Amino acid sequence: MARRNDIAIATTLEAMAQALEHQPNVSENVASRNLATFQRENPLVFKGTHDHDGALTWLKEIERIFRVMDCTPYQKVREFLRKYFPEDVRGKKEIEFLKLKQGSKSVVEYAAKFGELAKFFNHYDGPNDEFSKCIKFENGLRPEIKKAVSYQKIRVFADSVDSCRIYEEENNAHYRVINEK
Repeated sequence: MARRNDIAIATTLEAMAQALEHQPNVSENVASRNLATFQRENPLVFKGTHDHDGALTWLKEIERIFRVMDCTPYQKVREFLRKYFPEDVRGKKEIEFLKLKQGSKSVVEYAAKFGELAKFFNHYDGPNDEFSKCIKFENGLRPEIKKAVSYQKIRVFADSVDSCRIYEEENNAHYRVINEK
């Protein structure tokens, strides 16, 4: 359950950051006033916890403050992220992503963790980044799965995950049959 909240938090923060990129410039005076209003609400600080209830409470509190401020949640998002989702926490998530390997996880578990952490790595947030995601995903696979699927040169992330998952399931079924004999 905590993983779903992490994904929800990451998705919300990503959407906020992307919306800021496309916002017209707001006068500094209005932006400062909105930030001051936000800060007067004494918002909770997200500390990167995996606690389901804590993360959900944090999200609900931030949404409440935005409603109280009667503004779009995208005004001055960078300041918000800097203060309430600290750069060092984002940095740790990026490092975790860069070091991510499948290890003993199933392909499905590895793909879920990959998707969760990729949201913190801004190099994979564009529409043309499927190729890079596929390469990173394949490089983190266990050697036997990587060997079986990398030659296919699949460059659509969902297709790559499906191919790996199918291979893993078939391979596991094969070994179960052999072990039963």
